[in-house]
Amino acid sequence: MTEPETAMAVDSDVTANGPEGGILDWDAVDWRQVEEDVRRLRQRIFAASQAGDLKKVRNLQKLMLRSRANALLSVRRVTELNAGRATAGVDGKTVTLSRDKAEWASWAQLRSRSWTPKPVRRVHIPKAGGKQRPLGIPVIADRMLQAIAVSALEPEWEARFEPKSYGFRPGRGCHDAIEAIFNTVSGKNPQRRWILDADLAAAFDRIDHDHILAQIGTFPARELVVKWLKSGVVEKGWLTPTEEGTPQGGLCAAEHNPPYEQCWVMRSAGLPGLVGAGSASERCA
Repeated sequence: MTEPETAMAVDSDVTANGPEGGILDWDAVDWRQVEEDVRRLRQRIFAASQAGDLKKVRNLQKLMLRSRANALLSVRRVTELNAGRATAGVDGKTVTLSRDKAEWASWAQLRSRSWTPKPVRRVHIPKAGGKQRPLGIPVIADRMLQAIAVSALEPEWEARFEPKSYGFRPGRGCHDAIEAIFNTVSGKNPQRRWILDADLAAAFDRIDHDHILAQIGTFPARELVVKWLKSGVVEKGWLTPTEEGTPQGGLCAAEHNPPYEQCWVMRSAGLPGLVGAGSASERCA
């Protein structure tokens, strides 16, 4: 099955959040309700993970992967909210029209099961020190499916992460890490008077695929994750296989390099109380 070739017609009497398979008027979607539906299901996944009920986690994740609300929100995230929404992958496609977004949401929810991920397009952006950071831009279909998978995978891991890790986490950012550091080192009798600044060299480029797959275990979209990891990179017309690493640029990139890596650094140093903060700019969009 390929991605939608043409946008579907939209009737005047459509409903925004009707039964699965119904024709959708994108501009009439109740986004507050859609966001609430996804939030509640994420909370259920989080609670089940926190309770150690893996069977329930997997069942709820299957619901999330099939959820119409999640498909709608994921398409909106990729086509309207993300900074890279106008950046095309190797197929040169972007999505701007409402009727096209409606068709993509339907495809992502109902007709994407046999989709084969495409290679990412390599681009380079400047970074500090005159160096360049390589990004891998997935095609629009893969970005949508990655957003759907992230909503299912992220709450499971949020329940397990260290309370003082801040990199790549929803609702957390650099200012939260700064506040935590200030609270740790301020006062007359601070817990510590020093800060450890550490970096995992080329973490995205070298992270082991087997390690990632071992971490996600029996995640229902595991096979799709495998295909994303092995989809390859196209640069200057040449396709390079990806045997290790995850390209920075996709929505799943940060999920492949989550705060448990930061926690590993903390524990290896015997410092579980440290604050961990990754570079939020690397969570593309």
